[in-house]
Amino acid sequence: MALDPASRSRYNLEDASVLLLDDTSMGMSILVQIVTGLGAKKLHRCTDVDTARRVAQKHQLDLAIVDGLAPSGAGYDFVRWMRTNCEEPNCYTPVILTTAHTPASDVVRARDCGGHIIVKKPFAPIVMLERIIWVAKEGRPFLFSAEYVGPDRRFRDDGPPDGAGRRREDRNAGAWDENGPDIQLQPRLAS
Repeated sequence: MALDPASRSRYNLEDASVLLLDDTSMGMSILVQIVTGLGAKKLHRCTDVDTARRVAQKHQLDLAIVDGLAPSGAGYDFVRWMRTNCEEPNCYTPVILTTAHTPASDVVRARDCGGHIIVKKPFAPIVMLERIIWVAKEGRPFLFSAEYVGPDRRFRDDGPPDGAGRRREDRNAGAWDENGPDIQLQPRLAS
């Protein structure tokens, strides 16, 4: 998604409650500048996972921008915790993951922890704005299964054809019966 530079659209996060998790002062400073530039006033700045957990339990969140916290990957673990342990509506909060390194294993980990999208550092403010808009507009339902809780990892709006999985591996994974996959769908909450 690319924003048209000639567009007169205005985006404002003035009423949004935003959790920022980054353990570096430079990373946090950049995130704060970007989201305050978009109008956000209610920022929850967290430099460690424990603080982020306390914030997620105490405040209703509209957006979370979470660093993967390499090399431990504690940011990914936080997102998984948020999806499985937080009360509604925070368990459905849109999550944008950031990372300075994007090997395939980190991209897979970001997808599998329940994040909406991963953004590679360094990023321009326009890139973050595009991702925030995309996450706000996309309508992927949330899935609940034994191994995964989060937005549907498929980006297409059309479901599996004729009730079958899109990939051969889906049907061979053992989570399928004659009625389809063993998952529960949750409709996206209205913002």
